[in-house]
Amino acid sequence: MKSRFASKGKPLITGWDVGGAHLKMALCRNGEIVSAKIFKTPLWLGIDQVREALHALGPLQADGTFNVFTMTGELSDTFTSRDAGVASLLDFIGEEFGDDNTLIYAGRGGFCDIATAHGLGGDIASANWHATASLSAKLADTGLFVDMGSTTTDILAFMNGDLIHRGYSDAERLLTGELVYTGFARSALIGIAALVPVGGHMTPLMNEYFANTADLGRILGTLDEADDKYPSADRQPKTLAGSIQRLARMVGRDSSDLKEAEWIDIARWFSEHQLRMIHDGAIRVSRDLASAADAPIVGAGIGRPQIRQLAKRMDRPYVDFGTLIPAASGARDDASKAAPAAAVALLASMHLQG
Repeated sequence: MKSRFASKGKPLITGWDVGGAHLKMALCRNGEIVSAKIFKTPLWLGIDQVREALHALGPLQADGTFNVFTMTGELSDTFTSRDAGVASLLDFIGEEFGDDNTLIYAGRGGFCDIATAHGLGGDIASANWHATASLSAKLADTGLFVDMGSTTTDILAFMNGDLIHRGYSDAERLLTGELVYTGFARSALIGIAALVPVGGHMTPLMNEYFANTADLGRILGTLDEADDKYPSADRQPKTLAGSIQRLARMVGRDSSDLKEAEWIDIARWFSEHQLRMIHDGAIRVSRDLASAADAPIVGAGIGRPQIRQLAKRMDRPYVDFGTLIPAASGARDDASKAAPAAAVALLASMHLQG
């Protein structure tokens, strides 16, 4: 593989993470991330959603440029199975980018070309966590990597430069605590708790998608509106008042039933309950770091406000993924939000120069 992809100097590399809801990209020039972006691509509506986002970016192939891919979009219900999803996305990548100067990240299988990738579906499926955590291990030596995106949270330990993971597939990682299915923007509140304190009473929630975690962040002031790329649950304005009304609907009320401060407390309770979910996973995963009590938590994704709270709770230093990696100062925050794309680009840069 190295001979096929070898080039003089440090190549220009674009890292891509093809997800079920978002497409992430990061541009690596001379071994440094210089820009990163996230695009809304609802893959459940069809693969053309991704195609349209790509075509809006202009020409995808250029001399001396490499494109490197990881994916989670194979889980989309557009596809009949994960294997079918991987195969379809690989075909799509080949159609749009061609076979030359295109690499697929196969996690524990390393980098490969598209033809080889078709036989490595189990390694490629949802392996973006492997890229970000492996890179963190190379750069930070020992610690706990936590990436909280819009929908899920990945938690991985690494020790002495080596990634530690007890699961690999999503099903396995759900059992080990390395994957917690809750996110900072798109998660339904009914998935966080079944009861919530309202007016001093533990109140059952409506089993409906009336509000999501973006509403919590909006009410609490922790959400960057640029990170919430989908319509609100009721498709009404993304305002403080709108989010409180959606939250009220979860408990069969109108926003006028309580004071604003009371709704803020309820949002804070939900956020705390979500943090407990992540903390439970982190405690299970961090048992491998028992001998490194002062090892940091490396945080990535749009949910870093929660990860910072997690670090305080676990009494560990916090290190932002964007400051850990080689990146231009103006690109660090975006690179952390699009961490898997940045990671595969940087890992590919190391691979091509190896």
